[in-house]
Amino acid sequence: MSGLMHLVVENYNELLEAKKDPLVDSWLFMQSPLPVLSFLVAYLYFVLKLGPDMMKDRKPFNVKGLMIGYNAYQVIFSIWLCCQALYVKNAVPYLLNHTCKNPAPNKEFQEALARGAWWYFFSKITELLDTVFFVLRKKQSQVTFLHVYHHSITMVGSWGYLKFLPGEQGVVIGFLNSLVHIVMYAYYLISALGPQFQKYLWWKKYMTWIQLSQFCIMLAYLVFIIAMDCKLPKALTFFFVANVVIFLYLFSDFYIKAYKKPRNSTMQNESAVEIKKEA
Repeated sequence: MSGLMHLVVENYNELLEAKKDPLVDSWLFMQSPLPVLSFLVAYLYFVLKLGPDMMKDRKPFNVKGLMIGYNAYQVIFSIWLCCQALYVKNAVPYLLNHTCKNPAPNKEFQEALARGAWWYFFSKITELLDTVFFVLRKKQSQVTFLHVYHHSITMVGSWGYLKFLPGEQGVVIGFLNSLVHIVMYAYYLISALGPQFQKYLWWKKYMTWIQLSQFCIMLAYLVFIIAMDCKLPKALTFFFVANVVIFLYLFSDFYIKAYKKPRNSTMQNESAVEIKKEA
């Protein structure tokens, strides 16, 4: 066992050296996997064990003001993430016009991609608060496998993407995801303002449609990359494909249960009010 652990550590250190980027390594949380793994362990422990136990005999916390500020921040942050490509000269024309067979981004583009990827990774850390708010409000029924899996894999995956395998696929995936988050967190911002604003949320049912459409576009884009044999990291493409397919299944299952085949009126109402804060 000790020999196996030594081999794993040795191979991991070799991978770190082979993929080492001094610029990326100088950024917060990027030199070692320990910070992101610590976030993951603390997150899972709190939302699955510590939080529910702590709230068992307590009344739900009133976090209305905090949620309004949090959702407003996420809307602004998501808009900012979508605009990152505009800060680099010729970045948008490059993404639109470069040939799939011969991608050759310049150094400025590569650095911009890495910086945008770090901020995207940081957004996935802040989004863990979605689940924390569920727990503090005693909405443990909303802490589903879909919810927890999504937040966990996107945080760890975005760290691994930036650390080991950055590629242009991430620009498109990140842009689409941030675009959907603008709409999603705007919805939750209005919802957090109070019952008097519920009349403006007639489109809540279509939130899952928007999320599913996002995944369909992502999948079509990734299949195009595979079909055209693009000179982009194939391991990254297949990682994205696997997770997009998983999310398509999980979100479709949620939509069917919430809106098509509700077990009872209580489940239907709860699902409609508390749409899963994903994607």
